Amino acid sequence: MSRAHVILNVNVLDLGISGAALELSGLPKDTVVSGDYYAEIGRIAERGTLDAYFLADNPAVREDPRLKPGRALEPTTILATVAAATTHLGLIGTLSTTFNDPVELAERLLSLDHLSGGRAAWNAVTTYNPGAGGNFGLTAVPSRAERYSRAHEFVDAVTALWQGAVDGRDIDHRGAHFTISGRLPLGPSPQGHPLIVQAGGSPQGRELAGRTANAVFSAELSLAAGIEHYEQVKQIATGHGRGRDEVAILPGLITIIGSTHAEAVARYERARDQLGPIHELRRLGAVLAHDLVPYYLDEPFPAEVLADLPDPDGFTASLGFRESVVRGIGDRIGATGGRYTLREAIAEFGDGGHRRIIGAPEEVADTIEQWFRAGAADGFNLMPDAFSSGLEIFVDEVVPILRRRGLFRHEYTESTLRARFGSIEERARTAV
Repeated sequence: MSRAHVILNVNVLDLGISGAALELSGLPKDTVVSGDYYAEIGRIAERGTLDAYFLADNPAVREDPRLKPGRALEPTTILATVAAATTHLGLIGTLSTTFNDPVELAERLLSLDHLSGGRAAWNAVTTYNPGAGGNFGLTAVPSRAERYSRAHEFVDAVTALWQGAVDGRDIDHRGAHFTISGRLPLGPSPQGHPLIVQAGGSPQGRELAGRTANAVFSAELSLAAGIEHYEQVKQIATGHGRGRDEVAILPGLITIIGSTHAEAVARYERARDQLGPIHELRRLGAVLAHDLVPYYLDEPFPAEVLADLPDPDGFTASLGFRESVVRGIGDRIGATGGRYTLREAIAEFGDGGHRRIIGAPEEVADTIEQWFRAGAADGFNLMPDAFSSGLEIFVDEVVPILRRRGLFRHEYTESTLRARFGSIEERARTAV
């Protein structure tokens, strides 16, 4: 740990991360197409002096709309709305390198950076969802190797276009995937250009993050795994001539908070009762690339599910999520002498590959402090179970605890996201 304060972003996943977020929120389904809804979440986050507003993207139907409406609006449109409703909050949008054009994306995000006064960042990801591929006219999603080959060049091209805006120079990019000559019509934003975030957990994703990213959205379930991943990415960064603090490691943290521990547990159980075990079985099975429905819930967890993938490059889902969950379940099996059941696994890991904390505000603050001080995280991407209540209790009850412990700011002191994240190398490179 070398940063003075923890970084805290809120990851706005439609009505919340919980599969029962619609019921927990008490909001109508069409809320997810309301600009006022997203703007209000931004105002709550800014009231808590959070660092940034983070949006995922998936240009296809992914959730069961009978249970969860899914995020329906395009990310940069939402972020422009949030920018108008806030003055300091960072704006991080996920946009795929698989299904976008680098020139159009560079101009779109630099425009958002100008309009927001230097608060924008791009979460660069590849897309593995076959449904999204079909929407873009593909019969199959490109292989992992193909996606990351394109992603590396895509990020380089966008970065060159942004740096050309700062330097006032044309670029001449000729690569395997893109040929680009010229420059954007925009000049530099107040922070030079948007930051880059990366969310891939595969070896290829970590390499891309260490080489290019200002922040990494990671998925780690245990403190030991968090420390290991933290060091891996920091070492990759230094191997590319960057400082360790040039890339912030920000694991996802699912929060289910009550005023007391018992209240938080009751909130969690209410959501589970709403969904039933089949939902969690299917969600965990999708992460592990194995159909878990035929197995008995109260039998020991089937060892074959955790076996190494025969062809990791052909695996279409997230390797980072799978690695995180396989390690977590393996640890539990070892700790129980092989008596760990499938029912226990879905209760603990049915939310996917991110760490989950169920508890009172003090317990949530304890987890954040432990990971930050142990060198497992520079901060977190917070994933409340449901909006807006899950964010409000964090802002009103967890943030004051972190402030008393000297871990979080009392007010904003920087005007741009780059200054807040403390990217010294980037500030020097983009100074105008």
